[in-house]
Amino acid sequence: MKHEETVEIGDKIVNVLKTIYDPEIPVDIYELGLIYDVLVNENNDAKILMTLTSPNCPVAETMPKEVEDKVAALPEINNVEVELTFDPTWTQDMMSEEAKLELGFL
Repeated sequence: MKHEETVEIGDKIVNVLKTIYDPEIPVDIYELGLIYDVLVNENNDAKILMTLTSPNCPVAETMPKEVEDKVAALPEINNVEVELTFDPTWTQDMMSEEAKLELGFL
């Protein structure tokens, strides 16, 4: 697979991630900075490293599954692995400028 194709698939994954919202914050999980990494290998397998706003987040069980299901629905993707991590711990500094503006932090 060419590098351009991998980047294109990565962009499609990011677009999907931007449709998933934290239930307590009106900003998508990508702009919130909850997605630490998106990897796609030559077999079109995706691995997503993500966190939650807190380990006690009410969607700790459902959000990773929602991410996995929505990314797996992309026709280009064969397998999806979502890994949840709390290292580093999420902070408001990880939010995009857009998210900070939306939430009134700027």
